[in-house]
Amino acid sequence: MLATGLLMTACGDSEKQLKERAAELCKYIPDHELLEQSRDYMTEDFYAVLDTMFNRLPNHEAMDHEWLYYFVTGNGGTIADYEVVGIEMIDKNHAVATISVRQKWEDGSFDKSSDIEEHRLEMENVNGQWLMADFDGHKADCIRHIAINRKEQAVRKAISDYLVSEISEHYLKGELCIPVLMMVHEDSLQVWGDFWVLWYNPSGDTLKCVSGGNHSGLMTLEKIDGNYKVLSFEQTVDGAGNQASARRIFGEHYDIYQNMHSNEAVREAIRKEQLGEYVQFHGLLFHYYQDYGWPAVEL
Repeated sequence: MLATGLLMTACGDSEKQLKERAAELCKYIPDHELLEQSRDYMTEDFYAVLDTMFNRLPNHEAMDHEWLYYFVTGNGGTIADYEVVGIEMIDKNHAVATISVRQKWEDGSFDKSSDIEEHRLEMENVNGQWLMADFDGHKADCIRHIAINRKEQAVRKAISDYLVSEISEHYLKGELCIPVLMMVHEDSLQVWGDFWVLWYNPSGDTLKCVSGGNHSGLMTLEKIDGNYKVLSFEQTVDGAGNQASARRIFGEHYDIYQNMHSNEAVREAIRKEQLGEYVQFHGLLFHYYQDYGWPAVEL
């Protein structure tokens, strides 16, 4: 206790002041979204990794990873209620606040079925201002996930580039070729997938599909100087031999492939999501896509 007291005196902040600051920082713990104002209450590097996760990666990422989407578990109408119950000084510029969290309803009453949780809010003194530097170790989680995502995106780009350069030539060309990638299984530099090549022509705020088709099979890639390139593509055959070739190529992953390939609703949902990401990434002003003879679909 004496050492802690000396450290607090050395850094010029009392335990009460640090608790008050930690309580203020709790307002900016992400809950479904990263508040823009959070930049002023977080260290630069912690905000940067959260900004990448919430705002720079595909929209579904946060939903797929609840450790990010719900920093503090709370759903179904409850709101996290924070109480700073302790401060531990690490050194004069670093401290850890222990946060007690209960869930309360929107009317202010507490959800008696929810347990009280404890969380760690790491604080860092930057130019005389205490900022949130981490929360329950999520910074490292984010960094790991961003690295994985960047590899996935690099692999997807290599496959998309291959489909556009090598496969799309067999179809009636439009102005934009935007493949749909449905990954069945990945193992090192091999990717089994259900891939669609689709050409579009812009018409106002709508992408009108003019041609396209399906190409399923196994992509084998190589990595050179950090860049991925497709070496070969073993495709399922058309016609009577299709099922046999699919069983041979996909092997133990055949059932996953077949469920994916035969489900039009799943395919269209993935197509819509990936088209939306393409439009957003390239800064395009399209709001719909449309197949010939079918109503336009909003992105």
